[in-house]
Amino acid sequence: TSVLLLFPSMSKDLSELMKEATKEVHEQAENTPFMKNFQKGQVSLQEFKLVTASLYFIYSALEEEIERNKDNPVYAPVYFPAELHRKAALEKDLEYFYGSNWREEIPCPEATQKYVERLHYVGKNHPELLVAHAYTRYLGDLSGGQVLKKIAQKALQLPSTGEGLAFFTFDGVSNATKFKQLYRSRMNALEMDLATKKRVLEEAKKAFLLNIQVFEALQELVSKGQENGYPVQPKAELRTRSVNKSYEHGPVPGKESERTNRRHTDMMPTTPLMRWILALSFLATTVAIGLFAM
Repeated sequence: TSVLLLFPSMSKDLSELMKEATKEVHEQAENTPFMKNFQKGQVSLQEFKLVTASLYFIYSALEEEIERNKDNPVYAPVYFPAELHRKAALEKDLEYFYGSNWREEIPCPEATQKYVERLHYVGKNHPELLVAHAYTRYLGDLSGGQVLKKIAQKALQLPSTGEGLAFFTFDGVSNATKFKQLYRSRMNALEMDLATKKRVLEEAKKAFLLNIQVFEALQELVSKGQENGYPVQPKAELRTRSVNKSYEHGPVPGKESERTNRRHTDMMPTTPLMRWILALSFLATTVAIGLFAM
């Protein structure tokens, strides 16, 4: 009780504290140039495809660590794989956009890898902080992500049947508002002392900042990569997906249909150089998808 007298705000529910602690960085995320453009429907197909690739690496790492800690009392109460997990949905989207060899096509920029490494570090060494990353991603996906789904579908003229938008589709959640209430109540029930609670709040802010810093770094790389109006290939800023072999499971089975061939010719740049250059811009969208309007 004496501790709470010194820190009266810490007597609030964790979900409320999380919202308050991340308010400033949340607003920073919402006010990035790309976020504003996205809300206006100004998003290219290439950017959308590449952010989907980035999200695949992020969610693969997050959900690997969630599975590692699903029975750990510091996370178990908020373990909702059927309702929330996104990796399988992202795999469907990537196959739609890139074709059956998508695992060989998608890049993993160094900034994305930094986020991935943080998730693995937390999951293995400080699992009590994992809830901060899960809250930041999943509740955002259930909130603003649904708005972005409609914007992307219209702006990119994606099929009304939902192909390419599986990431935004939560078949296991019939009522997003009620589910978020349940999730917050479970999160509030997590047992943690004052010191741990403060560390969780700091980790939540770090999750936002990781996305914002990635965006800013890539924006700078893009601006430096322009000479006389022509893109110049960066040398050390990007790593391919091979930096993280844990996500290599072989190509997804599938037939190369006429639609897939069209995707490769009409929707993908024809040279590795252009793929690398365009990859620099995509993580701007990472800020938008999953961090908007929790």
